[in-house]
Amino acid sequence: MTATRAGLRLGPLLRHVDWETGTTATVWLETDRPCTAEVRCADGAGGSAPTFRIEGHHYALVTLTGLTPGTTTSYEVLLDGARVWPLPDSRHPASTVTAPAVGADAVTVSFGSCRWAAAPEEEHDPIGPDALATLAAKLAADPSTARPDVLLLLGDQVYADETSAATRAWLAERRDLTVPPGPEVADFEEYTRLYDESWLAPEVRWLLSTVPSLMLFDDHDVIDDWNTSASWQAEMRTKPWWPERIRSGLMSYWVYQHLGNLSPAELAADELFAAVRTAHDSDRGTALLREFAERADADPTAVRWSYRRDFGQTRLLMVDTRAARVLTEEHRAMLDPEESRWLREQAAAGATGGHQPGAYDHLLIGTSLPWLLPPLVHDAESWNAALARGVRGPRWARFGEVVRRRADLEHWSAFPKSFAELTELIASVGTGGGAPATVCVLSGDVHHAYVAEPDWRGAGEPDSRVFQLTCSPVHNSIPRSIRWGFRFGWSSTGRRLGHLLARHGRTGRPPVHWERTGGPWFGNHLMTLTLRGREARLRLDQARTGGAAGARLVTADERELTAGPRPAPLG
Repeated sequence: MTATRAGLRLGPLLRHVDWETGTTATVWLETDRPCTAEVRCADGAGGSAPTFRIEGHHYALVTLTGLTPGTTTSYEVLLDGARVWPLPDSRHPASTVTAPAVGADAVTVSFGSCRWAAAPEEEHDPIGPDALATLAAKLAADPSTARPDVLLLLGDQVYADETSAATRAWLAERRDLTVPPGPEVADFEEYTRLYDESWLAPEVRWLLSTVPSLMLFDDHDVIDDWNTSASWQAEMRTKPWWPERIRSGLMSYWVYQHLGNLSPAELAADELFAAVRTAHDSDRGTALLREFAERADADPTAVRWSYRRDFGQTRLLMVDTRAARVLTEEHRAMLDPEESRWLREQAAAGATGGHQPGAYDHLLIGTSLPWLLPPLVHDAESWNAALARGVRGPRWARFGEVVRRRADLEHWSAFPKSFAELTELIASVGTGGGAPATVCVLSGDVHHAYVAEPDWRGAGEPDSRVFQLTCSPVHNSIPRSIRWGFRFGWSSTGRRLGHLLARHGRTGRPPVHWERTGGPWFGNHLMTLTLRGREARLRLDQARTGGAAGARLVTADERELTAGPRPAPLG
């Protein structure tokens, strides 16, 4: 009797590509049984790895070695020696790996957040074309089109609490949806369904196989308003279904997203990854990962989800603004002290002592939650934080907590001390002879896109140009009432109302002033930064219905970030 061959369930995803030597990369994939996964490149580079098992699923993270800097090579995936990728009936170009040239001084970074899985091709999509799938179709149709060097997915890659009709029907076959958590996901197996739904669409699957990606979670990867406050957390921990939900959310994030963020050197030094891999096809890997997830939830300081990547002279810091929070009202902070120290150290390293080898030209801070919001929203969150802290007494504190949860008041401005610290860090790094040309905070979450620029009003104005670049959603919707609210939040009337809230909350004024210089834009979109030397250019592409493929990318805005005077604020 002939044994059934191993099959490819999900992937491949091209993840980390090394910019220091240009010789290594990692490829993630999921198979349907234990096997050895091999990635074989056309130029002779490649690598292999045995699968490891988590909750009955089989995964591999293959490190490729021997890449030639400054070249692009196609690759194929083999399982136990049999080719499984590219798919036999694929209509897409070959998947490729581009190894950066040593000393490259240019990088193109596309980013966005908040992506519901796109509707099947044969179904009407009520929220419009998926920007990720539309980008994939554009690149596949014309292989000569320039591709991003890296794709940053800034949160809500899956929606554990807002499942599709197809997933709800699948869940109903597993369990009673009248019992909490109802139509939301409950365990690891149900999380795997979300990743299948998000990453198996042919266009997106091909795109992720050929454009390197870096990821970071936000709340919907676990649950809406995840870790919004101490009382929220205490209440969730009383729910019988919550321990398995948070454990499975962190386990699946580690497997599907976090591992691929790590370099080969970081993977080699990761004790958990080593232990899970050596467990092979036993249940020990699952047990180890479950223990890790439980520890991460109980003690956020035990785990660091944040990470740093350097792309030549561009530094990227991806900052965890969900799991690293301090929630006690008297010490409330977006980042715990150790995480805050890490951010300061990584931002400062190589940025001082004059512009010299080791300094960087651009600093990108990836945070799912925007630093600079519409001024009214900022003041409302600061006011609310003051009320919940008790500045107006216990009755106002209880009212503040209710409003915080109902209105999702949980961005940087809802953590005033952390907002001030991030503002000071940006000003400090951006000042002096070795300052980068730009400091850009890349964010999503708020289901619209905009560009904002801070103004220190002459007091400690940094030498760097500083931007808040917000791009959300990639594929989602926003009610008209909230669109109106965001527009009003940027208006002069909204700003005056915010001042009244600040006065009532006794918050004082924020340490920096800012204005909107682009947007707001609504729809499904991606932002792209092109950084070359000390020059920076920004483009916003929106996915719109039409064109030969049924959807097309339309450039809604394009601007130089480092040339010319600061744009006039938009009213």
